[in-house]
Amino acid sequence: MNIKQLKYLLSRPEGIKLDFKQSISLEYDSDKKEFAKDICAIANSKGGRGYIIYGIKDKTKEVVGVELESFGEEKLQQLVSNRIDPPVPIRIEVVEYQGKKIVVVTIFNSDDKPHQLIYNGSFYIRRGSTTGVAKRHEIANMMQEHGIVYLETTIMKHLTLESLDSEKLKKYILSCQAIIGEEEKGLLQGLGIIKQDVSSGIYHPTVGGMLLFGKAPQMFLPHTGIKIFNKGTIYYIKGTIFEMIDKANEIINNIFKDVTYPVWAIKQGIANALVHRDYWDITRMVEINISVERIEIVNPGSMMKIDMPSETNLVRRNPWLYEKLVTLDEKKVFFSYGKGIEDIKKVFNYSDEVKFINIYRYNLFKLILPGAFKS
Repeated sequence: MNIKQLKYLLSRPEGIKLDFKQSISLEYDSDKKEFAKDICAIANSKGGRGYIIYGIKDKTKEVVGVELESFGEEKLQQLVSNRIDPPVPIRIEVVEYQGKKIVVVTIFNSDDKPHQLIYNGSFYIRRGSTTGVAKRHEIANMMQEHGIVYLETTIMKHLTLESLDSEKLKKYILSCQAIIGEEEKGLLQGLGIIKQDVSSGIYHPTVGGMLLFGKAPQMFLPHTGIKIFNKGTIYYIKGTIFEMIDKANEIINNIFKDVTYPVWAIKQGIANALVHRDYWDITRMVEINISVERIEIVNPGSMMKIDMPSETNLVRRNPWLYEKLVTLDEKKVFFSYGKGIEDIKKVFNYSDEVKFINIYRYNLFKLILPGAFKS
């Protein structure tokens, strides 16, 4: 790292990928645990490579330098390998700046997330400028992002197959051109709609099966609904994903019936939110806030791997769900998914009032559109 790069990092505030530390000591085991925890947290946090810069006061950015005895690269690499699973790729550099020795630890972007500390089994992440234990949905989200597990195909053992709408299932099977004579439960399991409990041998719906074919999905997955806020009225929308889209579109059409507004953009934003949202996050629903000044579509689940959505770099959080939605999509709602984001900007002539905001800290993504009721 050269002086120019270091100055740039010093000009930035602390965040999920940048941490300043005045000093370090690896004399005691507790010090080594703290070092490993800091590396683990930055490695698990969203974004590209991260940095810990030693010899800088974190509040004032005063350059104080460090004693180099603790900073043998081989020693630190071994510490990371022995205390973090899987190990995190790092680089240690010493930079002379303002007559002081500054140590920069680069934590490279990892494809092996989530990383955990071996000694206690905990997963850590950064939230803003602080380090904390990762919550259940944050761990699950990392696992899904890296293909370890997918929520959509998770079995719901407390439900029976009676929770699924048989007519919708038959229609889907025919759309897949499946062999009618094939054993029905085996077919549905192969499609990921149901799964067999290994211990009991009983079949149960999956989360994805309920979202697409359930009779009352929100009775068992209450966070998967939609809320629309408009002039003091709250609409709570329930049903399968397609049922919710139809109900939401009907409400949107009614709200905007007396104004000229590209309501297609709102509908596309809602559809994108439902296919892209983080279903591991059970604390929030998709929300649409309609005010005079603007329209907000708030999606639980920040964008994955990338900072801003586009037609070329979009990464889907729920690939199984998307594949099934495209197959079932008679109205072609999801056919332009990804391209629709660019079209939303285009329909408003690329106005600065159209914003896509990624909030890693709170695991949220916001689409902001211009208000329709301005005087």
